Amino acid sequence: MKSSPGARSWIAAGVRHELLTRALPALRHDMAAPVSVIRMALLMLKRQVGAAAIDGAACAERVALIDNQVSELVAAIRSLRDWELATTDDGITRSALVAQCVSLMRAAFDLHGVTLDAEAFPEPKDDEPRWPAGAALRYLFLGALGYLHDGVDEAGTIRVEPLGADGLKLSAVLRDTASTNPVLDAHRAPRALAIDAIALQNLAEDMGYTVALEGDSVRFKLATG
Repeated sequence: MKSSPGARSWIAAGVRHELLTRALPALRHDMAAPVSVIRMALLMLKRQVGAAAIDGAACAERVALIDNQVSELVAAIRSLRDWELATTDDGITRSALVAQCVSLMRAAFDLHGVTLDAEAFPEPKDDEPRWPAGAALRYLFLGALGYLHDGVDEAGTIRVEPLGADGLKLSAVLRDTASTNPVLDAHRAPRALAIDAIALQNLAEDMGYTVALEGDSVRFKLATG
């Protein structure tokens, strides 16, 4: 039975949920790290306030640290809105897209013995062209990473490269099988919710993008259509 447009949209929504689930450890870390610093700073502040001679400068330093960490925590919480497709965003540059997604997944991929190589991209700059629908592009990029990670068994590196002025190419580079680590291979067992070609195509089409899959590589433009 051929799936209906509504069913395909549900499939795409399920893929987005899976991708967000994979990114959650990094997002949780971004929110938990400031909380740990705040707790330590409050402990030190209590000790200083309870001392016989209060060091005003030291207390002010702790208060400034807490204020800074609260700002970091608020920014991390607000960043959750970046995952909402229904929210109109300011778009995103290509370099920023690569930097954000690689940062989100680098630790998880390292644990699986897969290196993310984005050396072809410089540090993000404000004067780069911005592409609309930053949330959709983030899901699409993470979907491409997941497709190569889940589908190419012997992938040792996933390389991210620019494709012209308006696209991206992600390719899997096979690792040396002689250096295979059985512990890492245990983490690369087939996933029940693997991002396969059908899942990635459904995701892209639902959001209005076109992807070209070639087994060990993924290419897509940053503009819809």
